[in-house]
Amino acid sequence: MTLDHQIVLTVPDLPEAMEYFTNRLGFRLAMILPADEPHTALLSGQGITLRLEAQAAAQPETAQETFIISRLPMKEAWHEGRAGMQYRDLIPSRLGGRFIASHIRIPDGGPVADYVHYHKIRFQMIYCKTGWVRVVYEDQGPPFVLEAGDCVLQPPEIRHRVLEASPGLEVIEVSSPAIHETWVDHELQLPTSQVLPNRLFSGQRFVRHQAKEAQWLPWRSAGFEVRDTGIADATNGLATARVVRATTATQALVKGHTGEFQFIFVLAGEVAIDWLSQPLQVGDSCVIPAQSEYNLQASAGAELMEVALPA
Repeated sequence: MTLDHQIVLTVPDLPEAMEYFTNRLGFRLAMILPADEPHTALLSGQGITLRLEAQAAAQPETAQETFIISRLPMKEAWHEGRAGMQYRDLIPSRLGGRFIASHIRIPDGGPVADYVHYHKIRFQMIYCKTGWVRVVYEDQGPPFVLEAGDCVLQPPEIRHRVLEASPGLEVIEVSSPAIHETWVDHELQLPTSQVLPNRLFSGQRFVRHQAKEAQWLPWRSAGFEVRDTGIADATNGLATARVVRATTATQALVKGHTGEFQFIFVLAGEVAIDWLSQPLQVGDSCVIPAQSEYNLQASAGAELMEVALPA
């Protein structure tokens, strides 16, 4: 039976049901969604395909074109997602299902219980905030280590796998759309025998940005500098991701953007926006709605990551 003919089962506990069918009955995972807090999974085995759906699956909220802020919370805000990784949702509204930003961590480190997989997405990037993680990507050579400050663009449907992480690993993942399918590829072995750094995946090229090799350039306002990740070029202008750093305690008037999405995550120091009562600290983030002009004040050495669509 193909994946088009599915037996649907509603289960009270999705991880428990997946463990039962895979470990005890020999089924294989084919797809899971969403990655941050799974409520649906496809499993195949014994000539059938099962679609497991958790009871009372959460739905994204309605889009709101308002300023959204997420403060680094207490431990209760973290929950387990795909492959045992812990997730913190940075955009609870999901902007009507258009975007998701996740703070992901692996506290204990070591080998990661991941598998070769791919995502059906429009855009996805990962920025390593703390620690390191060893990953491997389709047609991009042997496994490599993503260190703090590095990032990757994961173009649509590129096969990849997380292999190992340092204790306390933290990454920031930004994707569109918010709810997207993660498919398992049981046949492909990584790394692949060929290396094709310029291969296009749905018109996008894989990017590995290494902070230690990056060049800092003047930003549009005095007292700030920026390093670009190359994502704008690799996506043909679909998106951009940059790290902005204050070379001294300073401020800048930031003109309102006209795009569909602008996300800021504080990596170091303290950043104040004039309509906030409290400055943004390390681990805090915000979404800036279009046409919103604001004053940005930063402590010396403050760093923030900015992701925007379009570039």
